[in-house]
Amino acid sequence: MPRRKPRTGRLPHEPTHTCALDDPSLYLNRELSQLEFNFRVLAQALDPDIPLLERVRFLCISCTNLDEFFEIRVAGVHQVLDLGLPLPSDGTTPQALLKLIHERASTLVDEQYRVWRDVLRPALADAGVRILSPENWDERQRHWLRQHFVESILPVLSPLGLDPAHPFPRILNKSLNVVVVLQGKDAFGRVGKMAVVRAPRSLPRIIQLPVEVSGGCCDFVLLSTVLSSFVDELFPGMHVKGAYQFRVTRNAELAVDEDEVENLAHAVKDELRGRGFARAMRLEIADNCPKAVVATLLEKFELTPEAAYRINGPVNLNRVIAIHERVDRPDLKFPPLLPRKQPNVEDERLFETLRAGDVLLHHPFDSFAAVIALIRLAGRDPDVLAIKQTLYRAGQDSVLVEHLIEAARNGKDVTVVIELRARFDEEANLRLADRLQEAGVQVTYGVVGFKTHAKMLLIVRREGARLQRYAHLSTGNYHAGTARLYTDIGLMTAHPEIGEDVHRMFQQLSGLAPSFSLSRVLQSPFTLHAGVLARIEREAEHARAGRPARIIAKMNALNERAVMQALYRASQAGVEIDLIVRGACSLRPGVTGISDRIRVRSIVGRLLEHSRVYWFGNDGQPELYCSSADWLERNLLRRIEVSFPILDPEVSRRVFDEVLANYLADTQQAWELHADGSYSRILPEAGQAAHNAQQQLIDSLCR
Repeated sequence: MPRRKPRTGRLPHEPTHTCALDDPSLYLNRELSQLEFNFRVLAQALDPDIPLLERVRFLCISCTNLDEFFEIRVAGVHQVLDLGLPLPSDGTTPQALLKLIHERASTLVDEQYRVWRDVLRPALADAGVRILSPENWDERQRHWLRQHFVESILPVLSPLGLDPAHPFPRILNKSLNVVVVLQGKDAFGRVGKMAVVRAPRSLPRIIQLPVEVSGGCCDFVLLSTVLSSFVDELFPGMHVKGAYQFRVTRNAELAVDEDEVENLAHAVKDELRGRGFARAMRLEIADNCPKAVVATLLEKFELTPEAAYRINGPVNLNRVIAIHERVDRPDLKFPPLLPRKQPNVEDERLFETLRAGDVLLHHPFDSFAAVIALIRLAGRDPDVLAIKQTLYRAGQDSVLVEHLIEAARNGKDVTVVIELRARFDEEANLRLADRLQEAGVQVTYGVVGFKTHAKMLLIVRREGARLQRYAHLSTGNYHAGTARLYTDIGLMTAHPEIGEDVHRMFQQLSGLAPSFSLSRVLQSPFTLHAGVLARIEREAEHARAGRPARIIAKMNALNERAVMQALYRASQAGVEIDLIVRGACSLRPGVTGISDRIRVRSIVGRLLEHSRVYWFGNDGQPELYCSSADWLERNLLRRIEVSFPILDPEVSRRVFDEVLANYLADTQQAWELHADGSYSRILPEAGQAAHNAQQQLIDSLCR
């Protein structure tokens, strides 16, 4: 077993914490917990056992995650502050929380740039991949870069001098910009003081030098570096006193008033037009920028000094991820992952296979091609009458979508529920909806006020004198790209009760059906929350009666107050609880007398952990559910989600072994959450071999 922090000798069922379960001190702040997740991602960039270019990728992921954190989470804190909304479970005031976020985010940013400057960039150079700064350019490289700037970059730039006729420009969210401090007069006799140069979105953010210029090395230069170095070409006759990169991060949440909206698609389109110029949340600025210039930018963006992050390096560090894609060095990357293909799943016998028993797909170890094959087969089978599917994220150029269109053109009744408010995929989903409708697919946008996050596919097939339903339910999106990078569980089944449940859910989504009673499936916002609470309480009753009681649950995040309180009560009753929570967790484990029996771990590795699995011991008759829902307030109470049981004992055993037991044994990629909100790596005991859960699945399941 992995080493853990020493615990007190007091028995877990002997409470010493006398506060009620609604005491704010029992809960960790979600935003701060989310920031801690990015420290765990960044730690991957320092792991010498991970290939070098993959370490660069982890660094960039931590930067991109931080962008989204400001766009969504920090924006949400400002909304709470502005509207006087209720405080979070931990009781932190919005003002205090913003201060804590700034302190912790500043530490994260400093560490990201230290890792880049002092660790990864030198290691890349040693491996023959150089990211050059101006002080490293030789004359030949400088000449080529200046020529490239003049010929390929300058013609698309539109510098804006700031004066009474040229007010401060609108700066697009996360766009690359350079603020230039000038001295002298231009051709019209205007005195230059300051200008802004915006990098067009059409320009690549990283430039690779030709082999003849790089001397045989693999040399790159960031566009931001080139802009700063040759910006004087834009202001002939004037003296450039300084050029400083900056970037502003804005609120990216869409504010659609669903109580007033008559046409959701039009409302989303209207909101998208202004998203890039919404309220500013953060300013990233070069650390050598004069204080007066920083003050001017903060004033223009209506930000406080705490929102400014001084950067010792490129402000768009996440763009370095392009190196991972452009450098053909297999020795610096993970070996390719080749998903296995199960027999009789990706061919014409699939319906026959499903009638014989359920099929489990554990992505990315099992091929997503099986899902595509199911839709392709349904679209071409003359006995298939209808196909119904939810789409939250599908990706560009989706083969799955092509098969839905083909099915509609083949005369099938195809209904697709598209979630227009899938964050950052709104535009893509609007285009997808238009395309499907043009092909004759019946498109609906779900239920106003509730995001449709459930992942469901239903096929209705005439077989003799009856209609047979085939269902696919999943913890992840119908997205071939993420299916190669995210761990998810999918179930293909012909089970009649599950098929009936999914049919009823689609009736609710596409029509105005009442709240149906479902036989097997738990559904948000109706039965999932209550179902989870009831099963936690059942384990507590087993424990109080002296029977074995245990809960194991895996999810992306946890913050729903009633669920956390139920887990606390179960721990007090004697239930052993293991939670595998990848990201933010508001539950505080290890509190004497409250959560002694609760252990929380996070797995961060090559693949993004995305599957949600809930297992309840139930006195030797265990129940196992897979779900699209985390134990978050929004998922359990304000979204349409699906949680489906794994009824086949052999399939259930496989999910338990691969997704739960395997990850609880991890001593290489696992982190333990402590009562103070900090995380530490879980290490193997002395003499024990390290166990990497993801690698175990790759070795045992992939080809």
